Amino acid sequence: MSAAKIKKGDTVIVLSGKDKGKSGEVTKAMPRDGKVVVGGINMMTRHKKPSQANPNGGLERIEAPMAVSKVAIKDPTTGQPTRVGFKMLDDGRKVRVAKKSGAQIDA
Repeated sequence: MSAAKIKKGDTVIVLSGKDKGKSGEVTKAMPRDGKVVVGGINMMTRHKKPSQANPNGGLERIEAPMAVSKVAIKDPTTGQPTRVGFKMLDDGRKVRVAKKSGAQIDA
């Protein structure tokens, strides 16, 4: 990827898989791996052995990374999933824009 279309803090909608249709905020972006971690989405259970820090051990629910192709940015105006484009402003800044509505995503 040349420029980050989905960044940490973006609100995204899941397009496929068990959480299809759900939305959440990106908590971690991994552009080299092409993956994102979305809060409350793609939860998995990890079995933890007892340790000194956690003497009981037990089950731990964590968010697993998912492919960036499975999510789309939520359009700021319509709330629907949209693709991301780029636009140069008059002052020379490059901003992200929603393809469906043309609304600016970056503040």
